[in-house]
Amino acid sequence: MTRLFSASKSWFSSLLSVSCLLLALPAYAEWQRLPFQTMGTQAYVELWAEDDTLGKNLLNAVQNEFERINQLMSPYLASSELSLLNREAAADPVTVSAELYQLLQQAEQLAKLSDGAFDISFASVGFSYDYRQQIKPSATELARQQPLINYQHIQLLADNQVKFSRPGVKIDLGGIAKGYAVEQAIGLLAEAGIKHALVTAGGDTRLLGDKRGRPWLVAIKHPRKDDDIVAQLPLTNSAISTSGDYERFFIEDGVRYHHILDPKSGQSPSGLMSVTVLGPDTTLTDALSTTLFVMGLQRGMAFIEQQAEFEAIFISSEHQLYFSSGLAQ
Repeated sequence: MTRLFSASKSWFSSLLSVSCLLLALPAYAEWQRLPFQTMGTQAYVELWAEDDTLGKNLLNAVQNEFERINQLMSPYLASSELSLLNREAAADPVTVSAELYQLLQQAEQLAKLSDGAFDISFASVGFSYDYRQQIKPSATELARQQPLINYQHIQLLADNQVKFSRPGVKIDLGGIAKGYAVEQAIGLLAEAGIKHALVTAGGDTRLLGDKRGRPWLVAIKHPRKDDDIVAQLPLTNSAISTSGDYERFFIEDGVRYHHILDPKSGQSPSGLMSVTVLGPDTTLTDALSTTLFVMGLQRGMAFIEQQAEFEAIFISSEHQLYFSSGLAQ
């Protein structure tokens, strides 16, 4: 098998979720919990700390870490480095932080490996969609903007400089940044000595250890029924990400327009309702869940079977579940 990225840990043998809906369990005095809004979504952290003050400080540190990354990578904040790239990188090279540059390198690596199925320049068309207002680009706009979607238009130069080779190219890290933030937050907790924790944001969840002798319970949410759960599964020390067509969407003339765009068409793929990826690192499970959704069932299944330490669950538009071989045993 071809490795996507090196990983030092083996992760788990359990099945997982398609949506990261966490089941409430009885509270313990030493469990510290904090829900908060960040990066345009709901986030939540739960951890076990012997010291109450340390636990509360770490909750705040996790929230601050998410906000730090949001300030760096948000496409909606004019002051972010990503917004600076979108404004200026087509004219001149822009110097960015080493952190953002390294994430752009990871995005480029996955774009190459997936033959462009993962492509952060989807925003060249994506910014023309407004799912709340039910706005989509016209056929003329789509024909003009779609050629701008091409990861090769993003040039990663020396000294952390980035240049766009064509005017009009835009990027968005929505398919990888939340997973990265989750992984960074878990790393922060691990460095502080925490052994049992959960961090989740949107469809991306990272579990550190177990829930003190019990597994964390994660449920599979039905992608068409908000209150319906397909199954609940026990998990420990793992990363999970789900991408689905139900997160941001509108329906017009019977067609579902959602936020996951196929770079080759600039339009929403329709063969799947959701994809969940399991692995050792939330940055990569986040990006891979988007990648597989774009690829579709047949191509996506073949692709994930070539990635060591990663597994996937697909739900097709016909409501059928499909598991990669490591989960189907």
